Amino acid sequence: MEPTFGIEEEFVLLDPHTLTAVDRAPEAIAALSGARGAVGKEFFPSQIEFASPVFASATEALDAVWGFRRSLAAWAGAEGLVAAGTGTPFRTVPRPEVSADIRYAHIAADIAGVTPDHQINGLHVHVGIPDAESGVRASNTLRVWLPTLLALSSNSPYWHGEDTGFESWRAIHSRRWTTYGAPPFFRDAAEHEAARRALRGIGATSDPGTINWNVRLSARYPTVEVRVFDAQLDPRSSVALAAITRALVASADLPTAPETRHRLSAAMDLTDAALWHAARFGVSATLVHPFSGRVVPAREVVRALDERIRPHLADRAEGELVDEFVRRTIRDGPGATRQRRAGTAGLGRLAMLYRQELAGAGSSTGLSA
Repeated sequence: MEPTFGIEEEFVLLDPHTLTAVDRAPEAIAALSGARGAVGKEFFPSQIEFASPVFASATEALDAVWGFRRSLAAWAGAEGLVAAGTGTPFRTVPRPEVSADIRYAHIAADIAGVTPDHQINGLHVHVGIPDAESGVRASNTLRVWLPTLLALSSNSPYWHGEDTGFESWRAIHSRRWTTYGAPPFFRDAAEHEAARRALRGIGATSDPGTINWNVRLSARYPTVEVRVFDAQLDPRSSVALAAITRALVASADLPTAPETRHRLSAAMDLTDAALWHAARFGVSATLVHPFSGRVVPAREVVRALDERIRPHLADRAEGELVDEFVRRTIRDGPGATRQRRAGTAGLGRLAMLYRQELAGAGSSTGLSA
């Protein structure tokens, strides 16, 4: 049986004319509290998070994710707002107030001048694991694929109303946290736990939730959590990325896992630099191959990812969803490219893109394209 999974999606509320983040999330949360899943606040009151139920199939996931997004789009439209699935808002206010929450206030005090810029939105995927040892094996598998996953999901080109030149500006913001990027390669669960304990109290690491590795074992659930993804414009992309993640976790116990056979020495671990490269270029040019460390055409690395996950996709429908997502991303670019294409036509066109894509306008909840 394939592992279960869950999805957390973060969205930002925007003024439709300026695309500036607006602090209306408390109202949205109150209005949408009956959704299938949990609807909650995030670091800033312009952000809203949807935490899904646990899924056994991509069909279930798409139904629930699409359902919430449709409700959010309807609420935002009625309120004269734009709700967007984007890694960074197009424009922000200079000194936003943090959401009313003791933990958020503590984090804001710890990260000081980083606080105003922490207006970033992600897609987090939780995959069920039987125990911590399985989670560490999954982490070791996932870590080398993080740059590829970031490139496929890159969806944050704008900041302060300007094109940053990056496919994922959110990933660059994240580098300023005490911990970031790929976790170390752990021998076992005991070593992972020792590292987690040792980090507490260093910099802004006040609790396990402030460890900002792109892959981590959840401190609350029996899951491995992948946090490398930008928030996605449309629901099908979110679920496809979740399916890819689950397939990678399912592949982690292969007796001849390539992560073990081809692992570079610690001195030659290029994953952090590869993440920067992926944030800058997405899938438009080149990526760092996870095993050779060579810079190669992005298509070559994506093809290697496909070969790895193909035997572990749950069923034909899930395979078709992933195929559609990968083909579209390689052909047309990720969300960042779609945003830029709309943005060149003006803010009105970009606002229309956010509205249309939020609930997958023109597509059904089913997995057939």
